[in-house]
Amino acid sequence: QAYLSYSNIAALTHLARKPGWDITKTLDNVRIWTHEEGAVLSFKVEMQVKVPSHVAFSLLSDFSLRQRWDRHFLTCKVLQAVSEEEKIYHVTSASMTGHQPRDFVILVSQRQPCRPQEPYMVAVRSVTLRAVPPSPEFYRSEILCAGFQIHSNSSSSCTVCYFNQVTSGVMPYLAANLTGSSKSIEDTALECIKFLE
Repeated sequence: QAYLSYSNIAALTHLARKPGWDITKTLDNVRIWTHEEGAVLSFKVEMQVKVPSHVAFSLLSDFSLRQRWDRHFLTCKVLQAVSEEEKIYHVTSASMTGHQPRDFVILVSQRQPCRPQEPYMVAVRSVTLRAVPPSPEFYRSEILCAGFQIHSNSSSSCTVCYFNQVTSGVMPYLAANLTGSSKSIEDTALECIKFLE
């Protein structure tokens, strides 16, 4: 468990530091970036939020609040509280046209900064839990690496960066989006900002 938790945070840190991000969209307080490497597509959504970084961190690290702003989350329940900084959740998401509804078993690891210039981190990856085998009504999907980095800008504002390394399991939700025919990433980002503020 300690290794999984460490590698969860390390994978998000590594993804955030990768060179070669291309900006695809800029709105008032949201910027969307993509990064392609072989068959792996990653995206980053950068949001300017008018709340202190520690407030954004406490709201974003509690995944049971996620349904309030992310319409892709139908249900989200805690399966296991591994430690104060680690929880395992079972998430179900709505079915897209022509696709079975999906579910995920995820480990969410949260870290506070050790030094002032470091971001708050909320890292997410799929894990296997014997107690929750795949069920026939859902297509079990996998999250390789996703999560939030929250950088403090001032005592009352912060930059929230959401990262996701996209696998074929998450692809149907994003394919329409990145081609520009759907605004779901932008809409979700704006809902997230509204929720945090």
